[in-house]
Amino acid sequence: MRSGIISIIGLVSIALATPANLVSRETASEATDRLLFSSTMSQFRSARAAKNPNTLDWASDGCTSSPENPLGFDFHNSCERHDFGYRNYKAQSRFDEANKQKIDLNFKADMYTQCRSEWWKGLCEDFADVYYAVVHTIGSKRSVEVGEMEERYKREVERLKARGVDVRARNLDGGEE
Repeated sequence: MRSGIISIIGLVSIALATPANLVSRETASEATDRLLFSSTMSQFRSARAAKNPNTLDWASDGCTSSPENPLGFDFHNSCERHDFGYRNYKAQSRFDEANKQKIDLNFKADMYTQCRSEWWKGLCEDFADVYYAVVHTIGSKRSVEVGEMEERYKREVERLKARGVDVRARNLDGGEE
């Protein structure tokens, strides 16, 4: 009887010492997917600022050689999250055509979300479509000249001018001319 009581006390002690809610650790792949596809931009920005988790690649070149604020439309955060996706999927050996497509579509969705708060939503979405088309077409291929992206951007500006949009009010970086 006495050994039974001691056994019960021992089991109760172990139960009390074990945390009720064990937090499972995310893998790098799970954290990448959560931050890329499930987190709001605000949550992603907070994680990026804290570099949390620190095992992920937080490096970014913004929108590469493209203006981050064409006509004042701020795509910087969208570009950073897109870079985060490419860099981490490559580091995790998961960067294939299907995942590139998912990351690129997420980039477009992020830009469209940004466009909801911009002064001219339709025009902003036109630029988002151009940025998406460029990354979707050339992605991270290093062999493509920066000039090709700039030429595509200039053609889009000309297309907008032809539609009667006054794009001269701002320079390509979003500042006033």
